[in-house]
Amino acid sequence: MGVTIAVVDGMGGGIGTQIVTQIRKELPLDVEIIALGTNAIATDRMMRAKANRGASGENAIRVSINSADFIIAPIGVVVPHSMMGEITPPIAEAVATARGHKLFLPINQPHFEIVGIEWKALTKQISQAIDTVRQMALPDLAES
Repeated sequence: MGVTIAVVDGMGGGIGTQIVTQIRKELPLDVEIIALGTNAIATDRMMRAKANRGASGENAIRVSINSADFIIAPIGVVVPHSMMGEITPPIAEAVATARGHKLFLPINQPHFEIVGIEWKALTKQISQAIDTVRQMALPDLAES
């Protein structure tokens, strides 16, 4: 198949962990997941959820993000200084300009609000992102 998904998260890695867990439940095991955390705790939690590879920090994200066909993350990863300052301007730029198809979860941060989007439970948001990957990269699975 050759599909690679980067999951980017920070702080405690809770959202990234849920994303990795759902990917593992809903997509074939040969889909590669790269856990990219702004810190080691976030990366470790995503690795424990069965990501294939992981790296932490600004430079690791900047170097690794372009190896992904898809990027799934909370929208805060493209907003400099979000996640209590963990998203540096270079991280936000690297994710925003990465070659992969970006699937951002509309999760509000204390300093910004996303308007005009119907609220859905996080698990439903993640499933919708996974469905998009399935339809775009794994069409044989989308039909089943």
